[in-house]
Amino acid sequence: MRIRIAVDIGGTFTDGLAMLAPAGRIWVAKTLTTPRDPGKAVTTVITDLLKQVSAAGRGTKPAVTEVVHGTTLVANTLIERKGARTGLVVTRGTRDVLTIAREIRYELYDLDLEIPKPLVPVEWRIEADERHDASGGVVTPLTDAECARVAEAVGSLGVEAVAICLLHAYVNDAHERKIAAVLRKRFPGLAISTSSGIAREIREYERMSTTTANAYVQPLMAEYLERLDARVHAQAPGAPLRIMVSSGGFTSATAAAETPILLLESGPAGGVLSALNTARNAGLDRMLAFDMGGTTAKACVAVGGEPLVAHSFECARVSRFARGSGLPILIPSIDLIEIGAGGGSIAHVNELGLLNVGPESAGADPGPACYGQGGARATVTDADLVLGYLNADSFLGGEMKLRQDLALSVLQALAAPMKLDATQVAWGICDIVNENMASAARIHIAEKGHDPRGFTLVATGGAGPVHAVEVARKLQIPRVLATIAAGAGSCLGLLAAPARVDRAWSNPALVKDMDWGRVAKVYEELRADAQEELASAGAAAVGLQWWIGAEMRYAGQGHNVSVSLPWCKVTAATERALLREFERRYRQLYGHLVPNAAPQVVTWRLTGRSRVKNHSFAWGDARVSARPVLRGRRQIWLPLKRRYAPVAVYDRYSLKPGTRISGPVVLEERESTLVVPLRAEVRVLADYTVSVTIGEG
Repeated sequence: MRIRIAVDIGGTFTDGLAMLAPAGRIWVAKTLTTPRDPGKAVTTVITDLLKQVSAAGRGTKPAVTEVVHGTTLVANTLIERKGARTGLVVTRGTRDVLTIAREIRYELYDLDLEIPKPLVPVEWRIEADERHDASGGVVTPLTDAECARVAEAVGSLGVEAVAICLLHAYVNDAHERKIAAVLRKRFPGLAISTSSGIAREIREYERMSTTTANAYVQPLMAEYLERLDARVHAQAPGAPLRIMVSSGGFTSATAAAETPILLLESGPAGGVLSALNTARNAGLDRMLAFDMGGTTAKACVAVGGEPLVAHSFECARVSRFARGSGLPILIPSIDLIEIGAGGGSIAHVNELGLLNVGPESAGADPGPACYGQGGARATVTDADLVLGYLNADSFLGGEMKLRQDLALSVLQALAAPMKLDATQVAWGICDIVNENMASAARIHIAEKGHDPRGFTLVATGGAGPVHAVEVARKLQIPRVLATIAAGAGSCLGLLAAPARVDRAWSNPALVKDMDWGRVAKVYEELRADAQEELASAGAAAVGLQWWIGAEMRYAGQGHNVSVSLPWCKVTAATERALLREFERRYRQLYGHLVPNAAPQVVTWRLTGRSRVKNHSFAWGDARVSARPVLRGRRQIWLPLKRRYAPVAVYDRYSLKPGTRISGPVVLEERESTLVVPLRAEVRVLADYTVSVTIGEG
């Protein structure tokens, strides 16, 4: 029995999934995340999975061929500021770039505005006497004596990591490589990140912020991945450890340890890939992936079977939903938007006496009040339980009993100052969360130039199917799909992910003045480097797919348009195809072209990945039954009727493909619950995906 295993660490739960290859039979494990030692929860779920698979094989010990891992550890380290003591080497005169930042106020009228604090204090920033100009020419040479002085200064700081970010190093990285070589020779154990190796792009502040963030998390992640690799090999000898990256692919543990900043959105990316796999199997072209877990909810637009990829975003925001309040990061990432709270998000009454939800979360410890682990404040999960959407006795298959009395108690305490009852507050919490998510998703879809009414919402995550139908109704999306094993959907995505590498090179130039020979030479170098990394992740050279990308704009504009072309040999003839794609994309976004304007390429990009395959999954355990199992009828809150009513509750996997039932209805499974609180046609598809076509509201 040869299996692949995926493990995803979330803010509340750690999910694991084993897949029998190539049959596609799956087993799922889930446990509370262990924040003090994340690897402990990983060990727990892998042990559980191996026991399940062995039992299914009547004692046959399974052979693990691969372990794919997604984690929020990088994001949490940046949010909590628990990274390494980090130094920064910059060009003389640019020491204050991290402090000056963008010089904007993200909340114009907030007198108590909090600006994100730089990861490296000013006294740990070292200026090197060197300089390149914008075209890569040497203005001030870097001498050996200056390198020695910089090394001496770094040694005096007692830092664990150093970021090197020199002016215009994206065009000419000779000085960065020279300083890095001197530091590696003198300090062998020092973690070193160069901007030309991490983010070879223009914009000094963003590039410096990204390189600094990579250095800040590098020692922690290197140690974590080393320990995790040992833990994995103790349970699955010989199985290579693959790490999910934010762009929707995986890489080797070695490459991930060198550039851990690429892991920033690795877990949420898995949820999107799971939703995409489901959408492709259902023949859908336009899809909104909706992933709601215990801590956050995120969404992503995908058109034509591919998610949009952004090349810059923010992390560790001071004000959770305020753009400009975080640290800018220049890495390729599936274009996700955080659209709301998770199951553990805490409800409270604000200064105006109004009900609010989040951004603070109860997390895994102590968790929501209904977990019975000491949580004393009302959360979204407590509200879902009181509204009848969750079954107190069958949460996690009955392994974890929920306390409705504790949920009622904290909701009543919250309701008292507002002169409301527990049910009113519970529905208020859910409605606020659903409306916030729908509003954010509506804007996200519109910004991409699309209409939500032409999309299908695909739900993953433990809390995703609970809220998906109501979110879709508010967006006027007519159809919802809930994937098989939705509660561990990100793990399905990890197993469906291809090996992937992205590279970038900034050299702003007008298209009409482009040196195509130089561009071709750089692409050959980037592809050779990328191919080496893909090979380390186990991707064979045969069957790899490659794309040429570019960030383009009209000269004088401040915002770029992303363009992508299938790989071809770069020559002067490439100009025509590039301009054609730029104009198509520009029209889609803005409705018209700019007459007599000169197109410009700001940054060239390269993407390489192994071929994406459609996966079909089936349960390996005995949860699929011979006939429908009606677990009874339960009172749930119907939002359109504003009252409780009894609805049928089914064991989800007792419903065979082709089954049709009418909503309102609740479908329960071990890791999640699909709630359809209104009139709808509910149909089970061939791969046990549940399709909900909304019929009212």
